[in-house]
Amino acid sequence: MIADYHVHTSFSDDSQYPMEENIKKAIFFDIDEICFTEHVDYGVKTDLNCDYKSYYKEFLRCKEVYEDKIRLKFGIEFGIQTGTVKKFQEDFNAYPFDFVILSCHQVDNKEFWRQDFQKGKTQDEYQKKYYEEILKVINFYDDFSVLGHLDMINRYDEQGSYDFSKVEPLIKEILKKVILRGKGIEINTSSFRYEIDDLTPSRNILRLFKNLGGEIITIGSDSHKEEHLGYKIVEVQRELKCLGFEKIYTFDKMQPIRHKI
Repeated sequence: MIADYHVHTSFSDDSQYPMEENIKKAIFFDIDEICFTEHVDYGVKTDLNCDYKSYYKEFLRCKEVYEDKIRLKFGIEFGIQTGTVKKFQEDFNAYPFDFVILSCHQVDNKEFWRQDFQKGKTQDEYQKKYYEEILKVINFYDDFSVLGHLDMINRYDEQGSYDFSKVEPLIKEILKKVILRGKGIEINTSSFRYEIDDLTPSRNILRLFKNLGGEIITIGSDSHKEEHLGYKIVEVQRELKCLGFEKIYTFDKMQPIRHKI
């Protein structure tokens, strides 16, 4: 079972790759299922967010055309912050999503990739505040499937590697709440493109998730271009087996479906 559960198209502000071309490439690669997860980030990129109406219309058209060749799922990536929860709840209530990635791309409306969030803070401060924001959000928002690229802050940490033990209590609290609510986490294979010397999330986080009883894991390429689609998904499945996981998950109408690796 090969499923890519983090795919962006031209309906996301940082991709120009058309949905239909994604589908054709996935079929060529013998991918069994893909889930489109277009960006929505209120507070920073409000004017650049996905046009839901156009996105859903094109998804339905493509699903009808290609449903006998590949399974297509309607998803979204919510770049949620504590101050934007209400707006995301309205969006979730308005569309029949199969799958929702809950990601943290900004804190206090400050981007990580530009170093706006990290500026003026010590490494301890921005690392811990990142996880504290995620914990606050999941304390009062429940309509999601998995947490996306949970330790993404490491991708943009110009201070270098950070001692996992310093944030382990926060991450443990996050994972316990996720597991208790029947949610999961994703493995994001963009770690290979960014040349990160670990998985995303890290093997430490994956081991902690498993030890706490976590089971639901999706794998996504975080595809934005033709060459990203399906990237390293088979290799990550092998990594999961080495870590003791026996299943990966897909979703339908927000319900998790297990598949043996």
